[in-house]
Amino acid sequence: MSVMKNKIAVLKETPKCPNLRTLFLSQNELQMISNGFFQFIPRVTVLDLSGNGYLQVLPEGISQLVSLECLDLSLTGISELPIELKSLTKLKMLDLSYMRNLRKIPQHLISSFSKLQIFRMCEVRDIEDHDEDNVLKGGDEKLIEELKGLQRLNILSIEIKSVLCLERFLSFNFFRCWTRALILKDFRESEVFNVLCLENLERLETLEFSDCDSMEEIKLEKLHTWVSSSTNYTSRFHTLSKVQIRGCSKLKDVTWVILAPNLRSLVVWQCIKMEEILSEEKLDEVAGVIGIPYPKPFLKLESLNLIYLPKLKRIYRDALPFPCLTFIRIYKCKELKKLPLNLDSAKGNLLSIEVDKFWQEEVEWEDEATRDAFLPSFKPLF
Repeated sequence: MSVMKNKIAVLKETPKCPNLRTLFLSQNELQMISNGFFQFIPRVTVLDLSGNGYLQVLPEGISQLVSLECLDLSLTGISELPIELKSLTKLKMLDLSYMRNLRKIPQHLISSFSKLQIFRMCEVRDIEDHDEDNVLKGGDEKLIEELKGLQRLNILSIEIKSVLCLERFLSFNFFRCWTRALILKDFRESEVFNVLCLENLERLETLEFSDCDSMEEIKLEKLHTWVSSSTNYTSRFHTLSKVQIRGCSKLKDVTWVILAPNLRSLVVWQCIKMEEILSEEKLDEVAGVIGIPYPKPFLKLESLNLIYLPKLKRIYRDALPFPCLTFIRIYKCKELKKLPLNLDSAKGNLLSIEVDKFWQEEVEWEDEATRDAFLPSFKPLF
């Protein structure tokens, strides 16, 4: 049964659907679910409550869904996970992403889901309370401890808020195999971050740096303790397809992304000191680390978003082929005058370039032929 996007605010009935298996209630306006709502739907295996921002409480009666295997609570306003969820012993997927009101997860709740295979938890607000029985209290250590005991886990999306927690996280080999998405947020301990500490995350697809105000440089330093002699360029970040750098106010470039040959989406947003996307000086450093001349960047890139970068002067020194590029957004980048495009760039692609109107009037082109080729792709943002 799917009743998505129906503006449903209250579920107070007690439906009798003994054979119901899937229930999609996402993107409604749910504020309340009665305690008896789940009483007579015991065979439900999939429950999707995502996108209900007004929903603040889960009813205790959810414990009656003893067959439940997939529970999606992402983008809800729920503030506390009830301990009654422990009854969901068959749970295989739990999504707690973007639950910004979530303040409490009872200790030993996550670790009780012994069959859990997929766990997602990112963009959850910081917690400062005195409740010892709370996995969210005091950083990420308790959550990491609970996750490491889940033997069947194989897909993990997680947010980590300190270098020390990251080091602990990376010390467990199984996290390297499980992690698909990693958000590094509010790192304040150091000015330099060595991105090569992440290179052994074998299945990492999404990497985000968020609000790391102290971070001045994302550096590449070989880690002999973690990198085997057989490691070569192709094994580094080859699964990484999406990178987002957001609110890192001291970063000046993101040259390290050249190590992700299959990068499809790059978002750089609100980095007020960002001067270049790829620094010519640091490209030589990359070549030294990987042991071969660096390859052409962005050969798989499909989407490029550059937003609120007041000091950005260039993306790359030369024009690039961009064989897969279909979307560019440039907004509030007043110092950027030129795109790395020539007549051979994005050939045959249906390219859309969204820019603010004033920037479009000041853009400098390689030549008139390039201008004539790409100007029809421009679309004003406002």
